Amino acid sequence: MGKLTKPSIHHVALRKRQEIAKSTMAFYFDRPAGFTFTAGQFIDLSLPNLPTSDPEGHTRALTLASAPSEKQLMVATRLRDTAFKHMLAEIPLGTTIDLEGPFGQFTLPSDDSRTIVLLAGGIGITPFRSMLVEAAHHKLSHHLILLYSNRHQEDAAFLDELETLQQENTHFTCIGTMTSPNGGTETWEGETGRIDPVMLRKYVKETETALYYVVGPPAMVDGLRKMLESTGIPRTHIRSEEFVGY
Repeated sequence: MGKLTKPSIHHVALRKRQEIAKSTMAFYFDRPAGFTFTAGQFIDLSLPNLPTSDPEGHTRALTLASAPSEKQLMVATRLRDTAFKHMLAEIPLGTTIDLEGPFGQFTLPSDDSRTIVLLAGGIGITPFRSMLVEAAHHKLSHHLILLYSNRHQEDAAFLDELETLQQENTHFTCIGTMTSPNGGTETWEGETGRIDPVMLRKYVKETETALYYVVGPPAMVDGLRKMLESTGIPRTHIRSEEFVGY
């Protein structure tokens, strides 16, 4: 067997930051020449000169929320009270930081005709945003259904963009659901409650044969996996990725 190629470390400039939901920010970077990735992969971002110590270190694994067809690289994250997140939110635009990758195999199959159901909670939407923008760009024939759960509408990063994307990709259906629809600042008129078997069967006709991708906080991912298995969906039809400490 040949040696595995270690991903390169790139020095990239931060070009833009944008609030995309409550306490959630997107960060845009220059794309290094020749940098390629597949929708759903992640990178390691490093800030070696943190002004104060961070128990989690100076590097974070962050999914690329940008699509491979887009010119800039973009990640999105909840802003927590850590030295890393504070520095990322405050450093001047144009600052160069280290990027290593891409990594991961959480990607869409290229030759599978089954309906693909994407189940996301919170900032777990990032790999799906990359996949869905790329699918629309290349006019892929995959039948894609997104069920996206948040507490309030203002917590739902990329929801407006993904709802609009349905007009560009007729093979894609976007369903948002809020678990506390009356607790936010905006009026929500869509689905409410957690993703459950009733909601699943309402939007997924081929429930038992579909392929499922699940992303979110560990407790949510575990709960959704158990819910899917309880409805008779084989474990081999479920792929999941947990977002810890985001």
